[in-house]
Amino acid sequence: MELLVAFPTDDGENLNNGHAGDAQYFYLYRFYKEGEKLIEQRKNIDFSGNQALKPGTPEMAKAKAAIFKDLDALVGREFGLGLPHLLKKFVCVLVETDAMSQAIEVVRNNLDIIREEKNKGENRKHIVLKK
Repeated sequence: MELLVAFPTDDGENLNNGHAGDAQYFYLYRFYKEGEKLIEQRKNIDFSGNQALKPGTPEMAKAKAAIFKDLDALVGREFGLGLPHLLKKFVCVLVETDAMSQAIEVVRNNLDIIREEKNKGENRKHIVLKK
């Protein structure tokens, strides 16, 4: 079973500092049995001028989730108040590394755990993966 996983980044090399949803870009990788492949780079939407969207609200989570359409998982070093809303859409994976290459390796080594959590549907919890 393939998984589509997003990695938040500002520079293309490292995971962003701060909440995953605040990154400038999301690099989407498709994970297969035999490896993974970068398939898309999505630019984040700038919500700074929209006073109606507040962090942690269902409205903000819904707007952010539109960026993550079709995702199976979002990887990050930190998640914000919208985490419960995001978990209804996909698995949120917390990693303890800065380098995107290491985060990709951690995901590759834990695909079964991510799949298992994904299959729980709206009852899923976030996952913490170590190097």
